[in-house]
Amino acid sequence: MNYKISEIEQIIADNLASLGFHEPVTINPSNRPELGDYQYNGIMPIAKKNGLNPIELAEKLVTKLENYPEFKSLNIAGPGFINISFSDKFLIDFMNASLKDITINYKQDIHKTIFLDYGGPNVAKILHVGHLRSANIGEALKRLCNAIGCHTICDVHLGDWGRPMGMVILEIKTRYPDLPYFKSDYHGEPVDFTITNEDLLELYPIATSKAKEDENIMEEARKINYELQNKHPGYYALWQKIVEVSINEVKKLYQDLNVSFDLWEGESDNFAYMDEMFAYLYDKNVIEESNGAQIISVKMPNDNKEMPPLILVKSNGAVSYEATDLAAIWERTHKFKLDEIWYLTDKRQELHFTQVFRASNKSAITNDDIKLVFNGFGTMNGPDGKPFKTRDGGVMPLKTLLDNVTQACEKRMLPTITENRFAIAKTIAVAAIKYADLLPYRTTDYNFDIDKFTDLNGKTGTYLLYSTVRMKSLLNKAEANNLSYQEISKISTDTEKKIILAMLDLKRIIKRSYENRSLNEICEYLYKITNLYNNFYSENKVLTEENEATKSSWLALTKIIYDNNSYLLNILGINIPEKM
Repeated sequence: MNYKISEIEQIIADNLASLGFHEPVTINPSNRPELGDYQYNGIMPIAKKNGLNPIELAEKLVTKLENYPEFKSLNIAGPGFINISFSDKFLIDFMNASLKDITINYKQDIHKTIFLDYGGPNVAKILHVGHLRSANIGEALKRLCNAIGCHTICDVHLGDWGRPMGMVILEIKTRYPDLPYFKSDYHGEPVDFTITNEDLLELYPIATSKAKEDENIMEEARKINYELQNKHPGYYALWQKIVEVSINEVKKLYQDLNVSFDLWEGESDNFAYMDEMFAYLYDKNVIEESNGAQIISVKMPNDNKEMPPLILVKSNGAVSYEATDLAAIWERTHKFKLDEIWYLTDKRQELHFTQVFRASNKSAITNDDIKLVFNGFGTMNGPDGKPFKTRDGGVMPLKTLLDNVTQACEKRMLPTITENRFAIAKTIAVAAIKYADLLPYRTTDYNFDIDKFTDLNGKTGTYLLYSTVRMKSLLNKAEANNLSYQEISKISTDTEKKIILAMLDLKRIIKRSYENRSLNEICEYLYKITNLYNNFYSENKVLTEENEATKSSWLALTKIIYDNNSYLLNILGINIPEKM
């Protein structure tokens, strides 16, 4: 039997039902530990609804609950609050079940298929710090969904289509006009032309700058883009090479950040469904013409502010970004049987996604059976609260940030660590970056300070790693000394009980994190339980404890917290080094 709070809630609900009240029951950790471990506050609304005295009703319920072995004591406070203290047996049984299978604390009765759209890098452009939060939050939410029992499909959603591609191809054509790609008789033959990611990063800003400054160049880029989208053999072959080079480079950096995707699709893949979707929209009679543009009106009667229409095709004939996102929904709902689609982008894109979601629902591309969810996030700024920049004032590349944090972490490492020193420093740096990024509530802007977030003693990823590595070291020493720990048999200190109660609260934390689609509560929880364990570690000499039952219980407790930290850190996308 898996001992958890839901079973306690069921016991209370069953006994309420025996008194004639069929109500759902929720208990929560007490904010006054001297009165009890948990508290049930449902008596007062039940009494009010039925015209009863709440204290008398609470007394009747407590009388029924007193004989259950799960409870050490029950007392009534105020106008009917029931304070609950759990028996040591209940707490020990719960922890021993966790020792056998740490995942019992994560699984929820939620079995959905969720499509996550996050990442959003642009082909031929550098990944910069503005791409960090989408990747980190999206990856962690994917892992969280998997941990609770959901099936996920995730897509990087590349920006690989549209006018910028026309600009880049035009710049290459200007520099290398004799390439076979630009000959009228080219039909897809291999071309002896090598282009690197460094070449593209140099080309892109020059190409866009030229187009913005010269309307003739811009018009030529539009023409190339139009022909590209109509599969011009040379342009399309060159574009494929550009995309391949960019993806290979992006994958390397995402791999460093422990970010992965099931699909590496882009706007070009969605564009392939455009004709099919437009035929459907015309058949549904939802497209209107307005000043030469084709639109879908998405205004609703209860809107308290102006809601612009969704523009599908601009007056100049260009297909919009909104249409591409609508086509993405079309593609995904036709390819997969989904319950929800989650989007992870900057919160400033909320209006865009409101328009797209409304258009999708209005046209019945999606119905009530598929929920579209926008998960906006705040901005990562520098320590001065301003956008994170390089010394020359440019947007900081993500690789530069990772390198800078890696160097800071390497300086804090023990000089005795020589083997794989740089790799360990990078692992610690990723933990520092991710934990700092996920610690604030998702929509909150925050300031990233390298010194602060690499500190071994603060609320940081480095602190969590150091503490977890120390737990592992203690368990390794126990193994080397043939010390066994099959189960927890006793609770000897107040700190142990605090740790166990924190473990008992984990399922609630996991559920709230899923519902809020934010990792901040998990980050706070990790710090709290790690801090509690460190207090326990400093108060007790685990390996040299003379009482064998106590020593075995303490080692089992250490194993549970180590497993739990490892599991939670993995959800956050953080790896644990062997030493640091």
